[in-house]
Amino acid sequence: MTTANDALVLDAAAQDLLFREARTANTFTDEPVSDEQIQAVYELVKFAPTAFNQQPLRVVLVRSPEARERLVSHLADGNKAKTSTAPLVAILAADNEFHEELPTQFPHFPAAKDVFFSERPVREGSARMNGTLQVAYFILGLRAAGLAAGPMTGFDAEGIDKEFFADGDHSVLAVVNIGKPGADAWFPRSPRLAYDEVVTTV
Repeated sequence: MTTANDALVLDAAAQDLLFREARTANTFTDEPVSDEQIQAVYELVKFAPTAFNQQPLRVVLVRSPEARERLVSHLADGNKAKTSTAPLVAILAADNEFHEELPTQFPHFPAAKDVFFSERPVREGSARMNGTLQVAYFILGLRAAGLAAGPMTGFDAEGIDKEFFADGDHSVLAVVNIGKPGADAWFPRSPRLAYDEVVTTV
């Protein structure tokens, strides 16, 4: 009899690393996270599937104490302490002018830039949806690098946009604390819906 595990190509250790044992971390050790690690993560996650191969995700690595203080001031109170002490924090944002890159990134139909994305509201909606797909891949990439991620959406989005994206062309999607998990890093695992509660066949 074939089990769910037998149907997967990834071995059990990789399944655990990326999915079953992976958790949102709330504390971290002080082990640093290097630019080389983040670049290795990006070289994997840049292959996320998106519409028209658009790539709206932009990543700001918050390393300086001054920038960290500016960011923390816009976070919900429950997120401030863990973000203040995480080895690295990334602001993940959507570039609402992503369409300017479509002629090179979607070369078999360069006119897509003007045909589909000439209006700003359309671009903003597409950038948010496809950028969020890229955020999910970014989290998986961090796990693949042996790092823990603490993604958050509890923040003043308008404040972060003004603080870090003064051009008005970017919209923050998530803030992610990154590092090796520290003591008591995990909350108890919350339940998940069963297969039959989610999947139907027509």
